[in-house]
Amino acid sequence: MPTPRGRLSGVKIYADRFPTAVRQFLTDLLVVVWVYAAIRFALWLHDLVEKLAVPGRKLEGAGGGLADNLADAGGKVGRVPLVGDELTAPFTRAADAARAVAEAGRDQQELVGQLALALTIAVLVFPLGLVLFGWLPLRLRWMRRAGAAKAMATVPAGRDLLALRALAGQPLSKLTRIAPDVAEAWRRGDDETVDALAALELRRLGLRAGR
Repeated sequence: MPTPRGRLSGVKIYADRFPTAVRQFLTDLLVVVWVYAAIRFALWLHDLVEKLAVPGRKLEGAGGGLADNLADAGGKVGRVPLVGDELTAPFTRAADAARAVAEAGRDQQELVGQLALALTIAVLVFPLGLVLFGWLPLRLRWMRRAGAAKAMATVPAGRDLLALRALAGQPLSKLTRIAPDVAEAWRRGDDETVDALAALELRRLGLRAGR
């Protein structure tokens, strides 16, 4: 059975009426662009901060290489008879100092990495928070209400309920256009009045009766 336009697995996605549907589509598109731009900016900021780790990588590479060379030289000098141990000591101390420099470079890289991650998360919190706690609940609430309203519109009891909601929530100026004493006509169960009130409530959600 084909899925009706604007619905997916029984869930109403977009309104039936053109202005409301266009507004919803444009809003959804803007939200997608907003999320994409926020993620791209966060990744750009992450890469920018990560560049601060370059000196740390250079320190680690230089310190590690120097430590290895000094250790190798110390090992060779240590093979000198009688005085090998005394000659090795300065090389050992220098190698330890070089390893400390390399360790400082690694620490600097780790700190920069943590900073880059923290800034990325901080930058994403606000835009994604607006989407998750602002736009998304409103969008899901409309989808739930629209789906329920379309389902109610197909049965007499549902149309009565929609008409009652219209009586309770619609402006008096719109209600009096349907009938001078619209509440009395609804209580009598006048079919035309009930249908008109139900259609008015559906129109508020951007829906059409009988779709």
